Amino acid sequence: MTYTIKEVATIMNISAHTLRFYDDHGLFPFVHRDKNNVRQFSEKDLEWVYVVQCLRTTGLPIEQVKHYINMCVEGDATTEERYNLMLQQREVMRAELQKIEKQLKMLDYKTQYYHNILFNEKKDLHNPFIFDSPIQEL
Repeated sequence: MTYTIKEVATIMNISAHTLRFYDDHGLFPFVHRDKNNVRQFSEKDLEWVYVVQCLRTTGLPIEQVKHYINMCVEGDATTEERYNLMLQQREVMRAELQKIEKQLKMLDYKTQYYHNILFNEKKDLHNPFIFDSPIQEL
């Protein structure tokens, strides 16, 4: 079975424009075109789309994604280099995950803080109008 770019865009939740851009940059080495020059994606091509999409989401630049794809096409001789690239990108993602976890921890704290205020378990210490103040009597 083959898919048009519009169908792939829907299936993979990616814009047709982005798919064309990636294909024009050689990231889908096995996509064929029909007699009307329309791209035809196979089931296997969808796997390539997924890999490219994943690598881009991790922040890997287009040039490095292309290099990775080319190494895949070259075969087993590039396995070690591909492995090292994945290790590098994994470390990038681990660092990003640590940042996100730290931000999530702060959001959890603030959520609990406001929960406590909403249910009268705690006063809002950052709101000057909750304290006994001569201003409140005005």
